[in-house]
Amino acid sequence: MSPGWPVTLRHGHVGVRPVRRRDARVWARLRADNAGWLGPWEATLPSEAGSPATSYVGMIGSLRRRARLGHTMPFAVTWDDQVVGMLTVNGITWGSARWANLGYWVAQSHAGRGVTPMAVAMVCDHLLTTVGLHRVEIAIRPENVASLRVVEKLGFTEVGLAPGFLHIAGHWRDHRIFQILAEDVPHGLVARLERG
Repeated sequence: MSPGWPVTLRHGHVGVRPVRRRDARVWARLRADNAGWLGPWEATLPSEAGSPATSYVGMIGSLRRRARLGHTMPFAVTWDDQVVGMLTVNGITWGSARWANLGYWVAQSHAGRGVTPMAVAMVCDHLLTTVGLHRVEIAIRPENVASLRVVEKLGFTEVGLAPGFLHIAGHWRDHRIFQILAEDVPHGLVARLERG
């Protein structure tokens, strides 16, 4: 298990907490209601990778096992304690690297309220302080304007373009890679976000 996991974080209306099996009904409704909104950005498995987990319970079981091993931190994103999205810390790496990457989504009904930037800021602050990582990375498709606004608001540094980085919506897609280092934000990303 990673240091600092499990954890619940909250700032104003926005919170993050570990995903739970009992979130299944809400998750299914959010995914169905937001299929068109999320579809173009959804990670998919190439045919040679086999079958994906076909249910929320299967996905959560896999994420919880990986969290116990210290490889991931799967968070539900909340607004006034109601689940409105998900943020997952993946690829937690120790040794001389000490980094991880983030992926996230939020329901269209809560887009534009600052939910995602605040959730990302809280989790990054946690990773760069309590957990003790040095670097957090976010990979974004060049066409994903909403996600690009998140890293812009938070002051992430772009480090390059990764061709064919992830299998998204059925094809290998290029991604822009952004990072934040612990020394970039000595007072934290939440404080930076609040300063505007």
